[in-house]
Amino acid sequence: MSLASIRAKRELEQQNKSVVKETVHLPAETFTETDMQAFWYKYADKLGDKGYRIMESLLRINDPKLSGFTITHELPNEGAKIEFESEKNGLLTFLKSHLHNHEITIDIVVNESVENKFAFTAQDKFNRLNQLNPNLELLRKTFELDL
Repeated sequence: MSLASIRAKRELEQQNKSVVKETVHLPAETFTETDMQAFWYKYADKLGDKGYRIMESLLRINDPKLSGFTITHELPNEGAKIEFESEKNGLLTFLKSHLHNHEITIDIVVNESVENKFAFTAQDKFNRLNQLNPNLELLRKTFELDL
């Protein structure tokens, strides 16, 4: 270390002190959950067009919920959460620019309690289909069908 380097360092510190940082006010416009979901699905479409099918399906797995400027998205497992985290910044940038709000945050909730019930017997299959379309029971009774 020489005297010249110490002097240069002090001059640089003095210059940095004299620089006044300008505060930037980023937009924070209000938006509705419907607006947010529309841009959410536009981003999913954009990813699908690029060939990122897994990320597109993670975005479409369920509807995101809005609370203030915080978006809550529910995913089925930790693996999906890790995959989602890799694209989260791109999604946030897209939403912030299109919704004109830079205070948006995304919270990811992992819900592993969702269980898929599989229908194995004919009765199970009929009950599941009957839940989807109650007219199926009327059809079964009308034609006196057995299971």
